Amino acid sequence: MDFHPRPRGGEPKPWAFPAPDRSTLPNGLTLLRCHRPGQKVVAVEVNLLAPLDAEPEGLDGVSNIMGRALAEGTDKLDAEAFNAELERCGATLDTHADHPGVRVSLEVPASRLDKGLSLLADALRAPAFRDDEVSRLVRNRLDEIPHELANPARRAAKELARQLFPAASRHSRPRLGTEETVQRIDAAAVRAFYEAHVRPATATAVVVGDFTGVDLDQAVADTLGAWTGSTTEPRPVPAVTADDTGRVVIVDRPGAVQTQLLIGRIGPDRHDRVWAAQVLGTYCLGGTLTSRLDRVLREEKGYTYGVRAFGQVLRSAPDGSGAAMLAISGSVATDVTGPALADLWQVLRTLAADGLDDEERDVAVQNLVGVAPLRYETAAAVAATLADQVEQHLPDDYQANLYLRLAETGTVEATAAVVNAFPEDRLVCVLVGDAGQIADPVRALGIGEVTVVPGT
Repeated sequence: MDFHPRPRGGEPKPWAFPAPDRSTLPNGLTLLRCHRPGQKVVAVEVNLLAPLDAEPEGLDGVSNIMGRALAEGTDKLDAEAFNAELERCGATLDTHADHPGVRVSLEVPASRLDKGLSLLADALRAPAFRDDEVSRLVRNRLDEIPHELANPARRAAKELARQLFPAASRHSRPRLGTEETVQRIDAAAVRAFYEAHVRPATATAVVVGDFTGVDLDQAVADTLGAWTGSTTEPRPVPAVTADDTGRVVIVDRPGAVQTQLLIGRIGPDRHDRVWAAQVLGTYCLGGTLTSRLDRVLREEKGYTYGVRAFGQVLRSAPDGSGAAMLAISGSVATDVTGPALADLWQVLRTLAADGLDDEERDVAVQNLVGVAPLRYETAAAVAATLADQVEQHLPDDYQANLYLRLAETGTVEATAAVVNAFPEDRLVCVLVGDAGQIADPVRALGIGEVTVVPGT
C-alpha cells in the first residue's frame, strides 16, 4: 500500500521582536507605532504616569478607581452611551493600576480605528467622574476585597508584601487599596488625582496592528493629538528596599486541606546585566512541568499539581534603584506541607552544590526563545510588551536583544544567576494553611523563625 509522503517542516524563518517607530506629538504625548501586516485588530496601550506611590495618604486605591472611571462617561457621553459606542465599533477598553502607573488598553478593528481612538481620547481628555458612577465603582471594589482575602494565593501575596517591605513603603500595602482606604474615595478625590497626574506630556501611547489603508498620523492627530494638558517635572522613582531575612510566616486558616505557599525576596530588575541569565536559570528551576521543582514535588512525590518560580518587576529605574520580586509559588496538601518544604529547600541546596546541566539549559532556551514568535502573534501581545518597556525605562529594542542574550547565555552563567536569586537562607516563606497542623513540622525544618498570624 502506498501512503502519501509524510509532510516535512520547512526551514524556520528569521524572527525578531518587532521594532517600533517613535515620535512625539505637539501636545507632548510620546507615540510608538508598529505596523503588523495581517493584524486586523489594532491594539493601543496608553501609559499614564500615575504611580501608586503618588496616591494621597489614606487613599490607597484611588488610582485604580480613577482608571476604572475613565470608561464611565465623558463630557460628551454618559456611561451607558459611552460603552454602547465602544460596542458599536467592536472595541474593548480596559484599565489596570500598578506601581509604575495606570495602563489604559484599547482593542478595535482596524476599519474602526478612528472611532476607537476618538472614544479613547475623550476618556483621557475629559472623563466625567460623576458622583454616582464613582460611588458605584467604590462599592464594587469593596465587594471584591472579601473575595480576595478568601483566596489563599491572594492572601499569601498580601502577607508577603507586608513582610518584605517597610510599613511606610507603598509596596507593603495592597495594590488596589484596603477596605479602610477605598471607602474614603469619592469623585472629588478621583478628580484631584486625575488633574495632578494625567496629562499627555507624561503619557505614552503604543499603537500596534495592520495600518494598511489607514492614515494613522491623521487619526492620531485628530484624537489623541487633541488632548491637552500642562507639563510637569518627572516624578522621582523611589528606591525599593526590603527585609529578606529568612523566616516563615503562617497565615492561619483552620481546617484548610491545602497549604498555599509563596516564597520570595527582591532582586535586580531588567536594567541589571544578570537579568537574562536570571530568567533562564529561574525557568530551569520552576518555569515549566519539566523544571526541577515540578520533577521532585509533582512527578516524584505527588505533593502538588505544580510549583512555579518566577521574577516580576516591581519598579524599574536606569540608575539601579528598581527591583523585581523573585518568588516560588504553589500549593500542597496540608499533611505533606513539612515534607514538601523540606524537598523544596533540598532542590535549592542541590542546585547550589551541583548546578544546572546543559540539557536543562537547552530546553529552557528552546521554550523561551523558540516559541517567542507564537507568543507575539497578536497585536495586543506586542503592544503590551512595548508598553512594559516604556514603563520600565527600557530602550525600544530591549525585548529583541533579550532573546539574543538568552540564546547566548551558558549553563554556568544561568546557574550562578538562579543560585544568587534564591539563596536558601534569604527567603521569606509565607504559608496560608492550618497552623495547628503545619506549624510544628515546619519549625522542625529549621529554615527560619516561624510566626503565626490570623487569617483574616
